Amino acid sequence: MSIAVDTILGARRATLPAFPSEKKKLLGRIGNLEVRVAEGTREIEAAQALRYKVFVEEMGAKLPADAMQLKRDFDHFDAYCDHLLVIDSAIDGDIEDQIVGTYRLLTQDKALRHGGFYSQSEYDVDALVARHPGKRFMELGRSCVLPDYRNKRTIELLWQGNWAYALKHDVQAMFGCASFHGHRPHAHAVALSFLAGMSAARDDWRVDAIEGRGVSMDMMPIEAIQARAALSAMPPL
Repeated sequence: MSIAVDTILGARRATLPAFPSEKKKLLGRIGNLEVRVAEGTREIEAAQALRYKVFVEEMGAKLPADAMQLKRDFDHFDAYCDHLLVIDSAIDGDIEDQIVGTYRLLTQDKALRHGGFYSQSEYDVDALVARHPGKRFMELGRSCVLPDYRNKRTIELLWQGNWAYALKHDVQAMFGCASFHGHRPHAHAVALSFLAGMSAARDDWRVDAIEGRGVSMDMMPIEAIQARAALSAMPPL
């Protein structure tokens, strides 16, 4: 996934509210839901616990033994990423109880200082960045939302937070990888073929898989695919 922020969002840039707000540097609000960046170890660990609930308890992902014991999804990237939080202020309790969604953000500057982007273990991100020397990139990852909050309002708020953060940090392009469940690509033939046939990036934004790690996504003729079914089979971006 890659998004040119200046192309897609630039026309609406003037409608943004002042950034940030005074209350915990709020990036956005819809009703009782708020979005902001995590502050301190406690909130980051709460985001990791939410990721564990979704990725492990709900989706069956396998993590290293220490992560399974602590019931937190974490890796070394967490230490230098920012963690976007969606918080339901109507829930009684501590911040650990109120976080209902999260996104992990890694700017190009931080990636250069700390050994690269997460996606570089799977894709030739260096080539993508090199083709756009005038743009500042940001990687999005580890997106998850609790089941009861998987609706348009929560997703819009996450993207409102991403947008505000990108503008603050002068980001012109966003990218990231999203995972399909399991180990059999053909189980996702409808979604993958739709992406290959209808949503492939143009050449200057194309990102190739690392040698030996890629598979063909063009598994079905595009005329045999129903767009609604393909979109519903997509992982969250």
